[in-house]
Amino acid sequence: MQDAPGTGAERILLVLASLARRGKAMSVRELAGETGLAQSTLYRQIALLKRWGFVSEDGGRYAPGPVSLQLALSFDLGSHLVDASRGAMQRLAHASGESVGLVVAVKEQVICLEMIESLHSLRCSFEKGRAVPLRAGASAKSLLAFMNERRCAQILDAMFADDPSGRLALTDQLATIREHGYVVSDSEVDPGVWGVSAPIFARSARASESVASITLMVPVTRVPGREAMLIDATRSSAREISRRLQSD
Repeated sequence: MQDAPGTGAERILLVLASLARRGKAMSVRELAGETGLAQSTLYRQIALLKRWGFVSEDGGRYAPGPVSLQLALSFDLGSHLVDASRGAMQRLAHASGESVGLVVAVKEQVICLEMIESLHSLRCSFEKGRAVPLRAGASAKSLLAFMNERRCAQILDAMFADDPSGRLALTDQLATIREHGYVVSDSEVDPGVWGVSAPIFARSARASESVASITLMVPVTRVPGREAMLIDATRSSAREISRRLQSD
C-alpha cells in the first residue's frame, strides 16, 4: 500500500500502474489495498477506464483492457531504446549462453523492457514487464548508482525512512558501483540467480546519468570460472548500446 495521490488524473494512473504491476486480474478490495484509495473512489476511476477500454472486467475482477494492450504493442514497435539495444542483447545472450534483460527505473521500481532468453533448460528469467522494488539485486543497484543524484536521494529516503544505517550502507555501495562501472549480485532477488548489470547512457546534459541498464542473469551453478568473462561481456554490450544511442 502506498500514499494515495491527490489529483483525479494521478488516481487513474495509480490504478493503471497497479493493474500492470500485478500481472493478473484484481478485485476492488485488492486494488484498495494496493493503492490506498477508497473503494468508492476506485469504482469511479474503474468506470471511466472501462468506458475508454483501458480496463476490462470479468466477474468483478479487473485487468488491463484492449487499449492498454494497444499501448504495449505500440511501445514494442516504437521504443527507440529497445530497438537500439536488441542487437547487442542478442549477441550477449549468444556469446554467454545466458539470459539478458534491459531494465529501467520507474518511480521506486525496476521494470524489464526487453528480455532475451537463454536456450538452456535451466535458465534465469526476468519476465518482460515484470517489476521489482528498486532496492536489491544487480539491476536495481546499477540503476540507482547512475541515476540523477536528487532522485536517488529521494528514493533512498523513502525506502530507508526507519533504517538510517541501511541507507548509509547502500549509499556506500552505490559509490563503489559508480567507481567500478558495474555491479554483481548473488541471490539477492531470486535464490540461485547470479547477475551482473552495467549502465547504458544516451546523449544528455549529464553524461554520468544512465537511461537504463543491461543485466546478464545466470544460474549460480554455471558461474564459477566465468565471472570475469561474463562481467566483461556485459560491460562491452552496455558500451555498444550507449554508443548507438549517442550516435543516433
